[in-house]
Amino acid sequence: MKPMIDSHQHFWDRSKTEFDYSWQESNELGKICRSFLPADLQPLCEASGVTGTVFVQTQHNLEENRWALQLAEENDWIVGVVGWVDLSSERCESQLLEFKDHPKFVGIRHVIQDEPDPDFVLREDITRGLETLQKHDVSFDLLFYNFHLKHAATVAGKLPNLRLVINHLAKPFIVKGELEPWRRDLAKAAQFDNVYCKLSGLITEADWQSWQPSDLQPYVDTAIELFGPSRCMFGSDWPVCQLAGSYQQVIEAMRSCINHLSEAEQAQIMGKTASEFYRLT
Repeated sequence: MKPMIDSHQHFWDRSKTEFDYSWQESNELGKICRSFLPADLQPLCEASGVTGTVFVQTQHNLEENRWALQLAEENDWIVGVVGWVDLSSERCESQLLEFKDHPKFVGIRHVIQDEPDPDFVLREDITRGLETLQKHDVSFDLLFYNFHLKHAATVAGKLPNLRLVINHLAKPFIVKGELEPWRRDLAKAAQFDNVYCKLSGLITEADWQSWQPSDLQPYVDTAIELFGPSRCMFGSDWPVCQLAGSYQQVIEAMRSCINHLSEAEQAQIMGKTASEFYRLT
């Protein structure tokens, strides 16, 4: 059986007072305002044929790295952890060195979408932090809204040896059926070989109640056209996806969107690209 990797999922434990989950406490997010832990995800993976998952950070807190790595040590199907370091800090490198040699520590992310400065990722201090990641060959997940996407090409050009992956296709306006200017900016990013993209988080950008795989199809097709299967990877965005659909529905929707591809290309998107990008062991 070919490995099937979910390249983007989260855990949170609301009993941990050192973590900030206040963003979940709006009425519309009620479905996900509770703890989600490996015991919740494992049976979903087994039922769906997912053989491994990559945990992705939600906290700007080094303690989440330690917690997630412990979970990964206890659960062999958690094959990677994308954590966080303070890119703006003079201690960025020392923070990174604590984690980088752990066999399941595979990358860094910052919740750029929540930064008030729309040009946050271009700041001089953040660039220095990204240079540190490049120096140590640690990948970076770009969590963008679509209006940030224009920066992906700039960062990739400045740091050609930094592996970058755009999360959730930079959250295009699927609910409105809009392709531009998202497609234009994605095409600019795709010109750089060090940029990849995650086919993840798409159903929550569509109508939560009435979406169909056909709503996602133009965006998935665009990404595959621009990046090719070798730079596209599947991710569930569980448990956030549960706002709009089940884990199984997310996988079935992706299968529907790529079923016109060859078996080898489908396997690339559903597992091989993530394994190659994150260098999963």
